[in-house]
Amino acid sequence: QHGNVDSSVEEDNNKLAYCVTDVPPWYLCIILGIQHCLTAFGGLIAIPLILSQGLCLQHDGLTQSHLISTIFFVSGVCTLLQVSFGIRLPILQGGTFTLLAPSMAMLSMPEWTCPTWTQNASLVNTSSTEYIEVWQSRMRAVSKFFVGFSGLIGLFMRFIGPLTIAPTISLIGLSLFDSAGTSAGNHWGISSMTTALIILFSQYLRHIAVPFPSYRKDKKLHTTRVHVFQILPVLLGSSISWLTCYILTKYNALPSDPSEYGYLARTDLKGDVIGQAPWISFPYPGQWGMPTVSVAGVVGILAGVISSMIESVGDYHACARLSGAPPPPKHAINRGIGIEGLGCLLAGAWGTGNGTTSYSENVGALGITKVNCHLPSSWLHYLPFCPPNVPRSLEGSGADINALEPKQPLPYPQPASMILAVSL
Repeated sequence: QHGNVDSSVEEDNNKLAYCVTDVPPWYLCIILGIQHCLTAFGGLIAIPLILSQGLCLQHDGLTQSHLISTIFFVSGVCTLLQVSFGIRLPILQGGTFTLLAPSMAMLSMPEWTCPTWTQNASLVNTSSTEYIEVWQSRMRAVSKFFVGFSGLIGLFMRFIGPLTIAPTISLIGLSLFDSAGTSAGNHWGISSMTTALIILFSQYLRHIAVPFPSYRKDKKLHTTRVHVFQILPVLLGSSISWLTCYILTKYNALPSDPSEYGYLARTDLKGDVIGQAPWISFPYPGQWGMPTVSVAGVVGILAGVISSMIESVGDYHACARLSGAPPPPKHAINRGIGIEGLGCLLAGAWGTGNGTTSYSENVGALGITKVNCHLPSSWLHYLPFCPPNVPRSLEGSGADINALEPKQPLPYPQPASMILAVSL
């Protein structure tokens, strides 16, 4: 009898709020899309900000916002392709840290070392022709497509099993520790609060249904109970943390001296970028100039691409299991890897400075929120993964919106991403 009770509790904990074929209300789709966007913030924003150091853009917040716009836009397009024609599971595409190390190594070569004057903010004229050529030449310098559609990954599957996938995903997820620790260390109080709130909402308050007013023609005005803590733990935790930072900034509880601890938790950093950024700006192929290819770059990136493919295969299986779908067959995995290769091609053409891969933290979010819906026949039903697709693509088209992203408090997004990255 005790065994039956434990089994019943475990089954209740694993019960999905929405499965793959379910269709949530349109307003809930938008909210869930925003949550996935916040879940991916840690990676999507950290990658261009880290790359900006090798691209000599440390003191150019406006160009950083354009770079963030580009990676968001390409992420949306690639996710739309992946859920429509690739693996056809609710999985997000975005930049990858596995390609960041070889990219930074290539940018540290003597011919790409940043000039000394770019390290001094007072000497940088972001509108000068000389400075623009310095960083654009590096963007232009920065095989997966063939591997996917050739079916080779299907042959490799006999050698890629759980014992290969599990440690690879764990190591890649834990590789975020340096970035997460550095950013969270800007204010451990805010980052710890974000972590505690997400754990509290997703693990301890998930069974609490909150009443909301609702209206239907047959029932008129009535009350509907929603498990909001289970469905939106990341959105709630991140929103409360940001609101806390805003209040502390408003009442000058956070230091205004850049050299003091806690300054980077303020919400009014880089306010000048918002005024300079255009309201409408669509990223386009070759916006940094004609891309270039080098043997050193191809060889260096190849190791990262192989790691990325193994990680993606593991993400496909994890996503299918969390979504209540059967394990993906070889031909579906081939399509998924092929679409990721196409995504890398698009990322190179648009100039994100990175490639694309499946996001483990968003797969982890499926297990936490129990919302695994996906219906390919309608764009509206892509919204739960929007900032995976449509709204994220539109968000990337507005440079003024993305100018807000370098302005967010640094301590709070990374702990959320870290929790979700290792939750698998």
